[in-house]
Amino acid sequence: MDVFTKKKRSEVMSKIRCKDTKPEFFVRSALHRLGYRFRLHDPKLPGKPDLVFKKYKALIFVHGCFWHGHECHLFKWPKSRENFWRTKISKNRDNDKKAIAALQALKWRMLIVWECAIKGKERGNPEQIVQEIEDWLVSGEAYHFIRGQMNGTG
Repeated sequence: MDVFTKKKRSEVMSKIRCKDTKPEFFVRSALHRLGYRFRLHDPKLPGKPDLVFKKYKALIFVHGCFWHGHECHLFKWPKSRENFWRTKISKNRDNDKKAIAALQALKWRMLIVWECAIKGKERGNPEQIVQEIEDWLVSGEAYHFIRGQMNGTG
């Protein structure tokens, strides 16, 4: 049973963004302050990566833990409309896998920054997250992800 009326639920859901989220703004502004320049949400690339660094042949996705079904403290399967949500989140995960495979075939390097790295009780140190992103960007490493702390072990 939903705690909101159908109209209120629709209003709440309409305010959820798929781009220009707070975690994405955190990554974008930090990298911009460091002098990195990038394109946003390139529709020509599979998965429309959040940040595109042509100079480094590198992409950054900033994934919301709920929408991409990340197994962390920010993700819980909804109790209402379970079939709808399992189908929706499973489709999102499948789309992520397809986009990653297509981008790897095009020789793009990828970083996924999970929302739990930036917010919530398991978030990391902001300066360390930015440093890890910058280190990856200049490293040449093909694939990397940053997630929230797991009981203090990373």
